[in-house]
Amino acid sequence: MKTLLKLEDLAEFLFGIFFFGLLSYEWWWFPALLLVPDLSMIGYLINPKIGAWLYNLVHHKGLAILCIIFGYALGKNEMSLAGAILLSHSAMDRIFGFGLKYETAFKDTHLGTIGKK
Repeated sequence: MKTLLKLEDLAEFLFGIFFFGLLSYEWWWFPALLLVPDLSMIGYLINPKIGAWLYNLVHHKGLAILCIIFGYALGKNEMSLAGAILLSHSAMDRIFGFGLKYETAFKDTHLGTIGKK
Protein backbone atom coordinates (compact mmCIF):
# COMPACT_ATOMS: atom_id res chain seq x y z
CA MET A 1 0.00 0.00 0.00
CA LYS A 2 2.86 2.43 0.75
CA THR A 3 4.22 1.95 -2.75
CA LEU A 4 0.81 2.68 -4.27
CA LEU A 5 0.46 5.86 -2.22
CA LYS A 6 3.95 7.01 -3.20
CA LEU A 7 3.14 6.40 -6.88
CA GLU A 8 -0.02 8.46 -6.49
CA ASP A 9 1.98 11.28 -4.91
CA LEU A 10 4.58 11.03 -7.67
CA ALA A 11 1.80 11.46 -10.24
CA GLU A 12 0.55 14.54 -8.36
CA PHE A 13 4.07 15.95 -8.19
CA LEU A 14 4.51 15.44 -11.93
CA PHE A 15 1.11 17.01 -12.61
CA GLY A 16 2.21 20.07 -10.62
CA ILE A 17 5.31 20.32 -12.81
CA PHE A 18 3.20 19.83 -15.95
CA PHE A 19 0.73 22.53 -14.94
CA PHE A 20 3.57 24.86 -13.99
CA GLY A 21 4.90 24.39 -17.51
CA LEU A 22 1.60 25.71 -18.90
CA LEU A 23 2.09 28.98 -17.04
CA SER A 24 4.19 31.86 -18.31
CA TYR A 25 6.97 31.65 -15.72
CA GLU A 26 10.62 30.88 -16.20
CA TRP A 27 11.50 27.35 -15.10
CA TRP A 28 13.88 28.54 -12.37
CA TRP A 29 10.83 29.74 -10.41
CA PHE A 30 9.73 26.15 -9.76
CA PRO A 31 12.73 25.01 -7.70
CA ALA A 32 13.04 28.48 -6.17
CA LEU A 33 9.49 28.30 -4.77
CA LEU A 34 9.20 24.57 -4.08
CA LEU A 35 10.16 24.77 -0.39
CA VAL A 36 8.30 28.01 0.39
CA PRO A 37 5.24 26.15 1.79
CA ASP A 38 7.46 24.89 4.62
CA LEU A 39 7.46 28.42 6.03
CA SER A 40 4.11 27.35 7.49
CA MET A 41 6.10 25.52 10.18
CA ILE A 42 6.54 28.89 11.85
CA GLY A 43 3.28 28.21 13.70
CA TYR A 44 5.16 25.67 15.81
CA LEU A 45 6.97 28.58 17.46
CA ILE A 46 3.65 29.43 19.12
CA ASN A 47 2.50 25.90 20.02
CA PRO A 48 1.92 22.48 18.41
CA LYS A 49 -1.81 23.08 17.89
CA ILE A 50 -1.37 26.28 15.89
CA GLY A 51 1.66 24.80 14.15
CA ALA A 52 -0.28 21.72 13.04
CA TRP A 53 -3.28 23.79 11.91
CA LEU A 54 -1.19 26.18 9.82
CA TYR A 55 1.03 23.43 8.40
CA ASN A 56 -1.97 21.28 7.46
CA LEU A 57 -3.79 24.19 5.83
CA VAL A 58 -0.83 25.01 3.60
CA HIS A 59 -0.11 21.34 2.83
CA HIS A 60 -3.70 20.39 2.00
CA LYS A 61 -3.89 19.19 -1.59
CA GLY A 62 -7.52 20.33 -1.84
CA LEU A 63 -6.41 23.93 -1.30
CA ALA A 64 -3.76 23.49 -3.98
CA ILE A 65 -6.31 22.13 -6.47
CA LEU A 66 -8.73 24.99 -5.71
CA CYS A 67 -5.93 27.50 -6.34
CA ILE A 68 -5.15 25.85 -9.67
CA ILE A 69 -8.80 25.75 -10.76
CA PHE A 70 -9.79 29.25 -9.66
CA GLY A 71 -6.54 30.75 -10.85
CA TYR A 72 -7.01 29.21 -14.27
CA ALA A 73 -10.70 30.12 -14.46
CA LEU A 74 -10.11 33.72 -13.39
CA GLY A 75 -6.95 34.18 -15.44
CA LYS A 76 -4.89 34.75 -12.31
CA ASN A 77 -1.51 33.19 -13.07
CA GLU A 78 -0.22 33.96 -9.57
CA MET A 79 -2.99 31.88 -8.00
CA SER A 80 -2.37 29.03 -10.44
CA LEU A 81 1.34 29.26 -9.70
CA ALA A 82 0.64 29.01 -5.97
CA GLY A 83 -1.57 25.98 -6.57
CA ALA A 84 1.02 24.21 -8.71
CA ILE A 85 3.72 24.83 -6.10
CA LEU A 86 1.46 23.77 -3.20
CA LEU A 87 0.41 20.57 -4.96
CA SER A 88 3.95 19.64 -5.99
CA HIS A 89 5.36 20.45 -2.57
CA SER A 90 2.68 18.53 -0.67
CA ALA A 91 3.07 15.51 -2.94
CA MET A 92 6.85 15.64 -2.56
CA ASP A 93 6.51 15.78 1.22
CA ARG A 94 4.27 12.72 1.21
CA ILE A 95 6.71 10.82 -1.01
CA PHE A 96 9.36 11.41 1.66
CA GLY A 97 7.01 10.39 4.48
CA PHE A 98 6.05 13.82 5.80
CA GLY A 99 2.30 13.75 6.22
CA LEU A 100 -0.29 16.05 7.70
CA LYS A 101 0.44 16.80 11.34
CA TYR A 102 -1.38 15.86 14.50
CA GLU A 103 -1.58 18.45 17.25
CA THR A 104 0.57 16.39 19.61
CA ALA A 105 3.94 17.05 17.97
CA PHE A 106 5.50 17.85 14.61
CA LYS A 107 6.81 14.31 14.23
CA ASP A 108 3.30 12.81 14.59
CA THR A 109 1.73 12.58 11.12
CA HIS A 110 -1.10 10.76 9.39
CA LEU A 111 1.58 8.63 7.71
CA GLY A 112 3.13 7.60 11.02
CA THR A 113 5.87 8.98 13.22
CA ILE A 114 8.67 10.77 11.42
CA GLY A 115 11.99 9.08 12.10
CA LYS A 116 10.44 5.85 13.40
CA LYS A 117 11.63 2.75 11.50
